[in-house]
Amino acid sequence: MGTPSPPDVMDQYAETAKERRQEEKLKNLDDWLPITSSRTAKWYYSAFHNVTAMVGAGVLGLPFAMSQLGWGLGTVVIVMSFVITLYTLWQMVEMHEMVPGKRFDRYHELGQHAFGQRLGLWIIVPQQLIVEVGTDIVYMVTGGQCLRKFHDLVCQGRCRDIRLTFWIMIFGSVHFPLSQFPNFNSISAVSAAAAVMSLTYSMIAFFASAVKGAHAAAAADYGLRASTATGRAFGVLNALGAVAFAYAGHNVVLEIQATIPSTPETPSKRPMWRGVVVAYAIVALCYFCVAFGGYYAFGSLVEPNVLISLERPRWLIAAANLMVVVHVVGSYQVYAMPVFDMIETLLVKKHKFTPGVRLRLIARSAYVAATMFVGMTFPFFDGLLGFFGGFGFAPTTYYIPCIIWLMLRKPKKYGLSWSINIICIVIGVVLTLISPIGGLRQIILDAKSFKLYS
Repeated sequence: MGTPSPPDVMDQYAETAKERRQEEKLKNLDDWLPITSSRTAKWYYSAFHNVTAMVGAGVLGLPFAMSQLGWGLGTVVIVMSFVITLYTLWQMVEMHEMVPGKRFDRYHELGQHAFGQRLGLWIIVPQQLIVEVGTDIVYMVTGGQCLRKFHDLVCQGRCRDIRLTFWIMIFGSVHFPLSQFPNFNSISAVSAAAAVMSLTYSMIAFFASAVKGAHAAAAADYGLRASTATGRAFGVLNALGAVAFAYAGHNVVLEIQATIPSTPETPSKRPMWRGVVVAYAIVALCYFCVAFGGYYAFGSLVEPNVLISLERPRWLIAAANLMVVVHVVGSYQVYAMPVFDMIETLLVKKHKFTPGVRLRLIARSAYVAATMFVGMTFPFFDGLLGFFGGFGFAPTTYYIPCIIWLMLRKPKKYGLSWSINIICIVIGVVLTLISPIGGLRQIILDAKSFKLYS
């Protein structure tokens, strides 16, 4: 072969320089985006981020789900969901660095590796957005409801009644400054406080329910909530979605793991899994205690948010509602951070916006305002749990990790691993197909008696 001519050498040099500039530009963008800008998290960051993501509005709706399922089916569904989601969460932690030298820092990046660049985006991103945006909308409603309940308990009828709409606006206003925190590690203190609050209010709900149940269990009705066969059938569907909503931490697990440093000697999956085990121990304590204790105390008459059912002791229930507010403040931010990452990536890469404070201020404030507006317009806590739980949470939590595991790890057909994944996929698909029906019906029923912005 001949020696390259000077023009060829110059072209090669220009091409190399262009690739180098492009790589540097992408690295600078990664250093700015909220998911990848800081990789200094410890294992306990994983623990409280996962607790904050998991133990939220969903746990307060579990007694209501029990009232639609009954003791037998309700216990089976809640325990089975715990086992399945712990297994699929382990899969995601394992797959974060399954390709040597590469980290799947975002759920959709893992999906793209499995399904292809374009198809992976279309499969994962819409589902993930439904979960994260849907959760933030529900948390807007939850925060507003609990602020109003705190106000009513403290005032004891002496204060002027304030519309739920205004309470949601008050709760939402907190998120405009908080949304400007740059990344996951910067909200670690908020997330840690939220995790402590979730454990505390769950235990308050459990012990208050247990005391109430000890005096009223004989009078409690443990039959299914609805009086008609149609109502009971739709109630079961809604309850399945509400349980799926409660197990939703998978949608941010890869993003949380992305904040942990990793080396060949100490891969990120070790501290991440350690944190997940601690988080799931807390999840088990909170979920089982609240679900069974709340249903034991109130039976079929329990409210969609169990804290709304509790009245005594007044000061303790007021404190618990305030703790819920603190928790959902942190949980909102944990779910919003991956959305901020997607929005900012789209604006910078596709629409050529300049990364900076102005872009972050406008984009994130617009997101907070949008979720607040939707929460004010449709404050149907029980229906939203069932609808979003089935429609969005079941795929990303129950069976998409299993499908990706089968595609990438290729376990032996009809072997134990293959069979477990197939079972999880079947259960998850059934949940996705049937549970949104119950949630949508509940929203329609609630809307009949609802006055807009009341």
